[in-house]
Amino acid sequence: MANVLKKPELIIAENGFCPGCGHSTMAKLLCDVFEETGVADIAIGAAAVGCGCMIKATMGNDWVQAQHGRAAAVAAGMKRARPDNFVFSYQGDGDAGAIGIAETIYAAKRNEKITTIFINNGVFGMTGGQTAPTSLEGQIATTAKNGVDYEVFGEPLKLAELISTFNVGYAARGSIANFKEYQTTKGYIKKAIECQKSGKGYSFVEIMAPCPTNWKLSATDALDHIENVTSKYFELGELKG
Repeated sequence: MANVLKKPELIIAENGFCPGCGHSTMAKLLCDVFEETGVADIAIGAAAVGCGCMIKATMGNDWVQAQHGRAAAVAAGMKRARPDNFVFSYQGDGDAGAIGIAETIYAAKRNEKITTIFINNGVFGMTGGQTAPTSLEGQIATTAKNGVDYEVFGEPLKLAELISTFNVGYAARGSIANFKEYQTTKGYIKKAIECQKSGKGYSFVEIMAPCPTNWKLSATDALDHIENVTSKYFELGELKG
């Protein structure tokens, strides 16, 4: 097993995320996976608008900053122009599941040979904590002061399940709530990378991640919330491939 405490060479700077933010954990996870799979030198990321875009300052691979919601489309264009590169989009639930839902769906529909890393923390984080398409019933948000009501907002979008209905190469949902799930999620992303490298088409990995700041929880309580609440609705596992 790789030394999980070793700092990946691909990490070039300390992260600027809030304490306990899932994006900081994802920076370490992705850098480890890229180095272990040999794609670190050929990886190009399309960064979505949102808190996650700050990951560009931490990870030393090449990046292109997409417009809000357009990361999958930008990634698809880059892959068509640079087919020998490993191309991925890094998107939150507000970006890929709300303003960018059309781009996400059509990347899957066309079976684009890219990989989407989809961070599900149930909230628009950067813009102040509004409800996202993945917000659960009862969740307090700046746009749901009394808690999310499904009669008003509708039920949360299960994007991994939706993606898996298309003829895509791979789809899965993981978590970073504990070490076991962290390691499992690494495995899912490795399979997504292999899917792209082998030319099978679009690969999609949804990751349940914490947002302690907007959830108004401590870092440890936010991880417990994923294990005991969100992962009960958003079931973990592989859905396609």
